[in-house]
Order: sequence, then C-alpha cells, then structure tokens
Amino acid sequence: MKKNTIFYCLAASILLATVLLFSCGKQQLKDSLNTSTKAGATTKTDASTAQITSFVHPGVLNTQASLDYVGGQVNGGDANRTAYYQKVIDYVDSHPVPTSFYATVVVGSNGATSPSKSQIRKDAELAYALALRWAKTGTQSWADKCIQILNGWSYTFQNYALLDASTNPNQPGLEASWTTPSFVAAAEIMRYYQINGHGSGWSSADITQFSNYLNNVKNNYINNMPVYNNNWNASQGYAKMAIGIFLNSTSVYQNGYDLITTYLPIIVQSNGNIPEYCSRQDCVHFQYSLTAFAYAAQLAKIQGDNTLWTANSSRISAGYDYMRAAYGQTTSCNYCSTSSPVFPGTEVAYNHYQTSNLSYLRGLQAPLGVPNDNTFLGFTTYTHYGVSSLQ
Repeated sequence: MKKNTIFYCLAASILLATVLLFSCGKQQLKDSLNTSTKAGATTKTDASTAQITSFVHPGVLNTQASLDYVGGQVNGGDANRTAYYQKVIDYVDSHPVPTSFYATVVVGSNGATSPSKSQIRKDAELAYALALRWAKTGTQSWADKCIQILNGWSYTFQNYALLDASTNPNQPGLEASWTTPSFVAAAEIMRYYQINGHGSGWSSADITQFSNYLNNVKNNYINNMPVYNNNWNASQGYAKMAIGIFLNSTSVYQNGYDLITTYLPIIVQSNGNIPEYCSRQDCVHFQYSLTAFAYAAQLAKIQGDNTLWTANSSRISAGYDYMRAAYGQTTSCNYCSTSSPVFPGTEVAYNHYQTSNLSYLRGLQAPLGVPNDNTFLGFTTYTHYGVSSLQ
C-alpha cells in the first residue's frame, strides 16, 4: 500500500510538472512575436535582435546632425544641395495647408480613392516637407504650418471606413502603415529638432494628442494586418518602428523590427528575386517592399543598429540588384522600364551601399521627390545623398 501511495504521488507530480511546463511554453509562444507565428515562416533574417533601451531623437530617417548638415549646405550656397532642396520648396508651394480635416478616412483597394484618402496622403508628405523647410530656414511660420497639419489630423481623426463592398477589409491597416511614418518623421522634427537651442513650439498637450492618434491607428489598424508576405507586412514593420521611436516605446519598436526581420528573407529571396514584381504585374508594389525595408534599416542605423542593412548577406542590396535587372528588362517578366518611377527609398539604400546598380537607379530620376501616389515620404536626395552621418 505504501509503494502504491508513493507511485501515485510520483505520477501526480510528473503530471503536474508536465502541465505547468506546457502552460509556460504556451504562454511564451503567445507572448512571443506574432510575426513568426502568423507568417508561418521557417526562414528568418540573421540580423541580431535589436536591444534598444532609449532612442535617438530626431530619429525617423533624419537626425539633428544630418538636418544641420544639409540645411547648412543650402544656406551656404551649395548648388547641388540647393537643387535637391528645390523639390521640398516645389511641393510646399503646390500644396496649400488644409484648414479642415476628416474624422473618417474612406479608403479603397487597388488604387480606388476618396477625397479623405487623397488628403491624408498629401498632408503626410506636406507636413514632412514643411518640417524640412523649417529645419533649413528657421522660419517659424513653416513650423506653425506643420504643427497645424499634425494637430488637425490628431484632434480630428477617429477612424477608417471602406469605400465599397469590393474594398479589402484590411486596407485601412495598409493606408495607416503608409501615412503614419511620414507624419511621425515630421513630428520628430517638430518635437526634437533644435535651431540655435530653440524648438518649434509644439505644445506638450498637442504632442500627447498626437501620441493618442498614433496609438489609435496602431492598435486598431496597423496591428491587425493579415499575412500576405509582401509589401503589406514590410510597410507594417516600418510603421511600427517609426511609431515606437516617437512613443519612446521599446516594445512597439521591437515588434516592428521583428516584423522586418521575419519578412525580409521571405519577400526578397536569397538570389535577390522579389516574386511580388511579377505577381502584381507592375513596377510599383515591389518597390513598396524595398522602400519599407530601406527606411526600416535607416531607422535602426540611427538607433545604433546596422544589422538590417547587412542581414541575410545584405539582402536589401540584393533586392535592389533585382530592381536594376527589372529596369533593364532582364527578369522573367517585364513591367518596368527606364521611364518607370523610382521610389525615394532607392536614395536611402544608395547612401548606405553605394553600389553601381543603386547609382544607376537613383540617377534615372534624381533628385528624387515624393512618389506619385504619396505612399512613402520623399525628398531623400536632399536629406540623404552624400550625407555620411547617415551611412
């Protein structure tokens, strides 16, 4: 009887330990990156995990030093940088600052648009252009106009809505992943950039409201993106990294970083091929992925982590090699030509890698402004070409 009692006690202990171990393992899996479980991916980048404990500000594509440098060059009469800066001036001059904003942004899929969708995309670019103009000139009116746009959207916006029944129900997440980082890039400059020791004057209350706006679009839209293994997930990762920097949230930044490391080797294959190019049958969608990856790598670099640029044997560079082949029409499908748009991420990638293929691509249309569809922030020839502090 005593032996039986010992046996049953031992068995019960083993069973309890097994249950506890399974429970802990299940919770760890749940708490781990949603990217690896959602993507079902067995391949992951060889980039080491970012260990961010505090953030460099401004830290979304630009820094205090880089903005001082390019602005100083223009103010000092550098002809080339002045020509690059003209893209900023032209955009500001051709886009009046809005006086009204939408509570609901209506979005459609596959290019279908609405007045609210068109405005928020243009306004994100405009806010960033105004921030760059203030940083270069020190003229307060440019800062005031930028703040007007940031406040206009953050105090007014409530939600996204679908254009019609044919709209992908997840489209709002993609739209938010495109416009939000551009707003954040402008907001980083307004919040942190200093001109002779003075900031833009953006109030603490307004900064808090903008943070509320970021949490709204992040929690309700960007976080809910499906797994497509294409530009959607690349854009999602870049957006969350940018949001994390502004919110000073290491967890949000890390989640975005891990999205990038998960999807980079899926979207850009080991030989550099990007299946999205031929499957989407255009010269744009695969550039969304490359631009998101290049911008994410730049964000990480500013924060002291260079591993996204070098991940998977410099996979981002290999992707741009494929883009060069696409423009030369030597890939398995032909949807690009030398007259196709070149997205501004090309300039950021060139600033780091400086390969002959990237030199060719940027040279097709430099100085680069904004994309025709206003999906990603632009003016990268002004902000990045030859800027060694961002390499």
